[in-house]
Amino acid sequence: MTDLHRLSIRELSEGLAGSKFSSRELTEHYLKRIEKIDAQVQSYVTVTPEQALAQADAADALRKSGMANVLTGVPVAHKDIFCTQGIKTTAGSKILDNFISPYDATVVAKGKVAGLVTLGKVNMDEFAMGSTSESSYFGATKNPWALDHVPGGSSGGSAAAVAADLAPFATGTDTGGSIRQPASFCGLTGLKPTYGRVSRFGMIAYASSLDQGGPMARSAEDCAYLMNVMAGNDERDSTSVNVDADDYVANLNSTSVKGLRIGIPKQYFNVAGLDADVKSRVEESLKKLEDMGATLVEIDLNMTDAYVPTYYLIAPAEASSNLQRFDGVRYGYRCENPVDLTDLYKRSRSEGFGPEVQRRILIGTYALSAGYYDAYYVKAQKVRRLIQQDFLKAFESVDVIAAPSAPTTAYKIGASLDPVEMYLGDIYTIAVNLAGLPAINAPVGFDKDQLPVGLQLIGNYWSESQLLSVVHQYQQATDWHTKRAAIAEETV
Repeated sequence: MTDLHRLSIRELSEGLAGSKFSSRELTEHYLKRIEKIDAQVQSYVTVTPEQALAQADAADALRKSGMANVLTGVPVAHKDIFCTQGIKTTAGSKILDNFISPYDATVVAKGKVAGLVTLGKVNMDEFAMGSTSESSYFGATKNPWALDHVPGGSSGGSAAAVAADLAPFATGTDTGGSIRQPASFCGLTGLKPTYGRVSRFGMIAYASSLDQGGPMARSAEDCAYLMNVMAGNDERDSTSVNVDADDYVANLNSTSVKGLRIGIPKQYFNVAGLDADVKSRVEESLKKLEDMGATLVEIDLNMTDAYVPTYYLIAPAEASSNLQRFDGVRYGYRCENPVDLTDLYKRSRSEGFGPEVQRRILIGTYALSAGYYDAYYVKAQKVRRLIQQDFLKAFESVDVIAAPSAPTTAYKIGASLDPVEMYLGDIYTIAVNLAGLPAINAPVGFDKDQLPVGLQLIGNYWSESQLLSVVHQYQQATDWHTKRAAIAEETV
């Protein structure tokens, strides 16, 4: 079959269960697509054909024995920030280019238990620090909708792989928008869960109080299938919360759009730099939801101006602490012929880390240093609590909050954005991570250059089912999530 990549996750599951095709046939189909197309997209860092086919054969055997799960034999791509036993795990960095993980991250292990077939590891901004996937040591991933544009970041490889139909769905991580923004840039659905909903064990840390794993796929329904695998408490992760996970697939129609109160923060739609096409497409999607029975409620989020400075103190501070372990001594890149221990540290880190990672380490180290800790880091944590309270007050009068996922569509590769301009592009996403809330991106149209635009819906704590349900119903009434880039239409 030449069109297996056009099937939804539900259709893939039903096809495997009905013996319309085998997991080996499905896996070979995706591997052939990767071999033919990915040289243009550069979404994969590592492809694992031998392991994938072995897992596919095992899945087919389980199907024959009647012991299969709903997803047994369905392929997946993992962001290269999740440790995978026996496979190189790089976090997009030279400093981990030779690291073969001795264990699986919980997300990967749960995928194996569910019978998922791992196609390989996909590209990302180095240590998840970036919004374009250009900071990867392995080169920039391209946006399948326009190969001279970025796919977003840091989960740009995950987004590009799905958008080019090189994987049916993929895992991503979101520290300040790194699932939602690339999903927006690539015309996908991407869910950032409540902090603590998905285990961080085996997920290479950037900023520990902000990082959260989540699913990326074409539709809310497809995301729900992967979310059923990823979600749940993990005793190996001290930040994992012991709150029962939902059956997200069963709950896809649990929330009615009719009567749903959608908060529209007036500050969000008056941000300098909000592209006119993005604003128009988002407003059109909100009008569609209103036509479906939702009520639009104007709200105030008064802490908006504090989002960027607060995030870019807390995240780099945590990064500077987390990345101390990469010192050239125990594992990872080591400089050649160090003259002493200090030289070993300095040159291993200077040669192993890219400029964006070094920049954030320096910012974070400064914010945590004696004499500045109280003035910067502690104050930022206090402001963080005010941002959280701002959201909680809003949720007293609305069910979800709507915003663009990004102020623009995808940038051109190599665009001369200085770091501060790039950080300001995170204005709509970072507050969600600071507050630990769940949020989802849904594709809602295109700009004048036919680049995708995304709507972000933000929910209260543990409302992933509600967010997936609302987007699912929107997607039953629209077809934006079914649109495919020309490169995805290529046959093999």
